[in-house]
Amino acid sequence: MQLVNLLKKIFKYDGFILIDSDSKKYVIGKPIKEIPIQIRILDKSLNYKLLLLPDLYFGEAYTNGSLIIENGTLTEFLEIAFRNIGRKDISLYSKIINKIRGSYRYLTNFNKILNSKNNVSHHYDISEKLYDLFLDEKRQYSCAYFKNEKNSLDEAQNDKINHIIKKLNIKPNQKVLDIGSGWGSLAIEIAKKTNSSVTGITLSENQYEHSVKKAKELNLDNQVEFKLIDYRQLNEKFDRIVSVGMFEHVGRKFYSTYFKQVSKLLDEDGVALIHTIGSVNPPRDPQPWITKYIFPGGYTPSLSQLATPIEKSGLVISDMEVLRMHYSHTLRHWKERFLSKKDTVLEMFDEKFMRMWEFYLASCEMAFKWGDQVVFQLQLTKNFTSLPNTRDYIY
Repeated sequence: MQLVNLLKKIFKYDGFILIDSDSKKYVIGKPIKEIPIQIRILDKSLNYKLLLLPDLYFGEAYTNGSLIIENGTLTEFLEIAFRNIGRKDISLYSKIINKIRGSYRYLTNFNKILNSKNNVSHHYDISEKLYDLFLDEKRQYSCAYFKNEKNSLDEAQNDKINHIIKKLNIKPNQKVLDIGSGWGSLAIEIAKKTNSSVTGITLSENQYEHSVKKAKELNLDNQVEFKLIDYRQLNEKFDRIVSVGMFEHVGRKFYSTYFKQVSKLLDEDGVALIHTIGSVNPPRDPQPWITKYIFPGGYTPSLSQLATPIEKSGLVISDMEVLRMHYSHTLRHWKERFLSKKDTVLEMFDEKFMRMWEFYLASCEMAFKWGDQVVFQLQLTKNFTSLPNTRDYIY
């Protein structure tokens, strides 16, 4: 079977038992566990689907129950798989098909204002209660900053907020813009800690309503304003601009538009910080399962794809930090919290949704641990004198 031959070429470290739809068993690699993990295929069509496009069909099969993992967990299997695959393409077949898909998607990826709003709503407007099950108390849905791996999720998310505030070097009474403000916690914390005036913008109606309500509860509605608006619709100047976990939704066609708009909105002596998931590999096509089921319109850029539009916009990259394992730790916390509330999730949704989100969180955790995914924090200015010459103001 061609699928077995492919898997045997890939799995050099550890391994598992593959049981096909005819109940034939194949040893893949050299399993370390005394009782190895077993992957049981129930649908015969997976024999060729997994050969042609495993990065789409494996997730689909796990979600719909036509592929079952025995003697272990999904995370345990993905750990073995991602460790063997690393940053490479799984096969020539999948590389070619993804290239075709990626080219088509680029040509048809019109992340204009209405499309962007629909894409955001697809993921962020599912349910308020869902995100409360696994996020921290401030509802930060982005990479935390782990000064110590043993820190709690809440500690790491608070450290992320403080790290970003220090990088922005905000002065009292300055105007700050938060592009993609989520549930409002970053904007609110910036206002509280720096005595600045903050505007947060989002395309999610649930996030907007939550943010406005939270600001009022804290008596900060005269200092923090939230708007349900696209970043391209703004036309005013800000001293500081921050964007955390939003750039992934901009779309490759709109990178130049995005950075030109940041440059337009940023004061001449201003500072911007863009925090985005990215890839350490050369530019590649988007992960098909994530695109289809989790983040339509999303894309994680390579550093080379960011540099050119930034340079052409007139902005200067004044500093950059690459957060490597931080998102893997964050996703592990989210996944563990999510799975611990399985009964609640099943009451709200169904078994298929449960498996889909488990696969989303677990596969992303491993992509940041063994694959090509990292987080870029890009600090941008318009000149060389907007910030101190050393990083002492941060640390």
